[in-house]
Amino acid sequence: MANVLSISTKSGVLARWPRAFHGYGGPHRLAAETDDLDDVFRLRDDLDPNVIVLELGPSHEQAIDAVARLRDGGVPVVALAARLDDEERADLLAAGAAGYVLTTIADDAFAIAIQAVADVLGPHPDRSEPPHARTGVATSRSNFLRMTGVAAAAAYVTPRAAKAQTTTEKSPTPSPSAPTSLPTLPPRREGESDMLRMQRELVAAMRKPVAERKWVMVIDLRRCSGCDACTIACKAENQLPPGVVYRPVVKEEVGTYPNVRRRFLPRPCMQCEKPPCTPVCPVGATWRRDDGVIAIDYEKCIGCRYCLTACPYSARTTDKGEYYTENTPALQPYEEQISPEYNAGLRRSDGGSPIGNARKCHFCLHRLEVGQLPACVTSCIGHATFFGDANDPHSLVADLIGRPEARRLKEELGTQPRVYYLT
Repeated sequence: MANVLSISTKSGVLARWPRAFHGYGGPHRLAAETDDLDDVFRLRDDLDPNVIVLELGPSHEQAIDAVARLRDGGVPVVALAARLDDEERADLLAAGAAGYVLTTIADDAFAIAIQAVADVLGPHPDRSEPPHARTGVATSRSNFLRMTGVAAAAAYVTPRAAKAQTTTEKSPTPSPSAPTSLPTLPPRREGESDMLRMQRELVAAMRKPVAERKWVMVIDLRRCSGCDACTIACKAENQLPPGVVYRPVVKEEVGTYPNVRRRFLPRPCMQCEKPPCTPVCPVGATWRRDDGVIAIDYEKCIGCRYCLTACPYSARTTDKGEYYTENTPALQPYEEQISPEYNAGLRRSDGGSPIGNARKCHFCLHRLEVGQLPACVTSCIGHATFFGDANDPHSLVADLIGRPEARRLKEELGTQPRVYYLT
């Protein structure tokens, strides 16, 4: 397990998360705890910790300076915050923090977060030995989650292996800018289809700075026939494996026999303006982009599934590493294709991310970047799904969400979804 050096001016990590150090299945070890930042450098050299845990003080600038100073020693720093502050989190991660954890997090979740950081980035006492040979070091998320009794089925890959897939340095909360090339569309004309109008508005929105877009999806339930074309198109577009569905269609039978009918509710990710899934992530792997899309960094995700539990819409699933053609003579080529998600080019057959990760709808960001509408929009046979930039007052979606029949799911929760339904 991880060897932890704590910098705390309050109750300390041992008092706050006792089970993370004395819990079931081989707890972490608290090497030392101090409230003197200057003393940390001596302790770091003497004790060779895997992780430094830094409890944030009242000064934002001092916290950033402390992270910047500590990261030079090669030991990852996890910042502890009393409350979520997205700007502070982004600044600290940019300064070099390996994680941003709320002090309200449960013991098991804290233990998982610390172990994940130690496994991916932490130094080890004997660097000449391979990771699997080092005593006391959990080399895979599946082993560690099994020991802590939390979400073992969700994790199949080592964080170290997932980290190795990184090819470029990324911002803690990246929001890609406008693409360099977009399709050229024919001039606007009277009576053109809604599909062509939406694509024209999409191309115009992509030419704006990313923060000036506000992506919105509108679903007309009066047109939905429950055909599941959107679900299938989404699975095909994103190369989704068994058990991973980004856009299910919820079906319900209403009425009393013989006067019965069925109604349908397509349910993508709601892309909430106040998402409850992001603050519970112990390693900052999921965040709200500048254009409002909630994204996941598969290389940071540790598979703890806390975001799945936090989502009130059940819009997140987990990738268990299954294949449709497993236990057959050979995996079929379509199961080994590279997924276009987030323009990352990940191949599940390599055994790495996103296997073990949380996964969800992201409005087909890779299609938006080339001026294409999400796959669920273009495949809807009833023309029931609309998509566009609500910041454009003349857009189709801006008109639709202003209608009196527009509704959002569970508005009483205050999550402010970006998916609207016409009823």
